[in-house]
Amino acid sequence: MSNNELIKTDDQSLAEVRKDVDMSFWEHLDILRFAMMRSFAVVFVLAIVAFYFTDFVYTQVILGPKSPDFITNRLFCQLGDLIGAPSLHINQGTFKLNNFEMAGQFKSNLMISFVAGIIVAMPYILTEMWYFIRPALSIKERKGVRGFVFVTNFLFISGISFGYFLVAPLAVNFLVSWTLSPDIENTLRLGSYISMVVMISLSTGIVFQLPVLIYFLARMGIVSVALLKTYRKHAIVAFFLLSALITPPDIFSQILVAFPLIFLYEISIKIAKRVEKNKIMEL
Repeated sequence: MSNNELIKTDDQSLAEVRKDVDMSFWEHLDILRFAMMRSFAVVFVLAIVAFYFTDFVYTQVILGPKSPDFITNRLFCQLGDLIGAPSLHINQGTFKLNNFEMAGQFKSNLMISFVAGIIVAMPYILTEMWYFIRPALSIKERKGVRGFVFVTNFLFISGISFGYFLVAPLAVNFLVSWTLSPDIENTLRLGSYISMVVMISLSTGIVFQLPVLIYFLARMGIVSVALLKTYRKHAIVAFFLLSALITPPDIFSQILVAFPLIFLYEISIKIAKRVEKNKIMEL
């Protein structure tokens, strides 16, 4: 690219910044309103599609983690046979889910469809969010918006996959197999099971946004590399405590769950270090 082209590009970026700065509060609010309307429309359409394919969404997706044929359960069984760890044979039994309300299954169907619409539409929603906050970014940061959109969506999809394919089956196995006495029979409510699978998947999708969150906190000076390093041991202990609550009582599965969270924390430290370096260079 020639010098003239670079100057032209910079002039265009400066013009965009001036235009955004000149926008009033109500103009920004109007942009937000239209972004929310578009996002809701996408969620609504995808929820209708999910409702139409109820049999697949419910039988194959929602009930998947409790099935012995679920890919995670089969892989854990194979791994357990390979290393001689019977505790890794998860979700090999079968259990029924009970409905105690007249409209319970219909309401569950609506909830599942709506949540499915949100999850599938989330990449679009995150893109809308990034382009809404774009006016508040510097010229250099605006050039990286597409990269931010990609990273944010990648982390969310990775988190959802991690929660659904790994954490959910382990949590189902742990909670269903936990008994106070053989005389007590578990009667599992449909809504309770669905809520657990959905919340685990969404929660991990959000938790995996940690590097993005740390980036903005570091930009605002709320967190620093020194602070993150100081509380590194505390964070690692917290990650292992979390994994110990939802996995079988063996060290292998606990490490398997805690490792991605520790990895994200280390990535966040590197991001904070880079942010601090860039802030020093800008002075």
